Order: sequence, then structure tokens, then C-alpha cells
Amino acid sequence: MSWILTRSGRKFDLAAPTPDMVDPADIAHSLSMQCRFNGHTNRFYSVAQHCCLVSNLVPAEHQLAALLHDATEAYVGDLVRPLKQGMREFYEAQSLESLYDAVERRVWIAICFRFDLDPHLPDCVKHADLVALATEKRDLMPEHPEPWPCLDGIQAHADQIDPWEPSAAAINYHRRLLDLLTTTHRRRAIA
Repeated sequence: MSWILTRSGRKFDLAAPTPDMVDPADIAHSLSMQCRFNGHTNRFYSVAQHCCLVSNLVPAEHQLAALLHDATEAYVGDLVRPLKQGMREFYEAQSLESLYDAVERRVWIAICFRFDLDPHLPDCVKHADLVALATEKRDLMPEHPEPWPCLDGIQAHADQIDPWEPSAAAINYHRRLLDLLTTTHRRRAIA
């Protein structure tokens, strides 16, 4: 079996995902139920809220890509950054792609087709993701003296994070996605 059942009752085939399997409400719900940092935060903080934060940190023309940058996690879950990076380095050393990366890439392509996005994330989205990470580290993680090398030179956002409950995260994410699909993204498609 290579498929999962989504909250809306859709069959999502991880081996062969298609754009019509991707549902905005499924993404919003799933990401709102997943806690960042594998749950090792001082309060529940969802991937959905993280994506909203990243979306707020980029120019208007990249907000949809920023909001969806972690949408694959609605279907494949997530691995903590050090594990994901270690797996990539191990497989790259053998000139191979990990199964997780291959599946995640296929899901990302389906999401990009569904929402008419370029599969290559703009640099501003990658930078905003790091700014969000620095802000989350400051506001949601326990104090620890060890630096995070990925955050060298990255400044946290000035605003403090106030975590949303999962139901609020789902509503806010879904509303933001629908707003972007009917405004900013539609203008880009017409141009």
C-alpha cells in the first residue's frame, strides 16, 4: 500500500501523487495538528502557524510559495532538520537520493502543479524560513548555549510569537491560502 487517507476522505498516493489529490483543507488541517521541532517546544506551535509567519515575511508575489513551503509535511510528515540533513549527506556521498527525499519531491511537484507554483523556492522564502526558525528558537525553545550553525547571521523577527491552538491555526492557514489564491496569485497568473 502506497497511499494515505486524508481527513477529507481522499486517497493520497505517495508513490504517484497528482494535483487533484492535493486539497487545501487537508493541508491546513494536517499542518495545524503537527507541532514544530517534533513537539520539543515550551508550548504547542504548529507547522501551519510557522508557514503563516514565513508568508508574512516575504514580498507579496512570493507569499503563496512561502505559505506552501512545508505543505509536503501534510502528506509525508517531517523529519527534524539534523536527521534530514544527515540522511541527505549520507545518500549524496553514495550518489543516491533517499526514499524520503524522492517521495517528498514527488509530493512537492504535485502541490506545485495544483497551485501553479514554480517548484524552485525563491531565495527570499528560504531566508524567511530561517528568520522564522530564529524567532521560534528565541520564543519557543528552552535556553541552551550551543549555537545553531544554520542561523549564523540570521536575525529573529522583532515580533514575539503567540502560539495558536490547532483549530485557530487551521482556520488562519486555510483563510490565508484561499485569500492568496484569489488575490495575489490570480494577479500573477493573469500577468
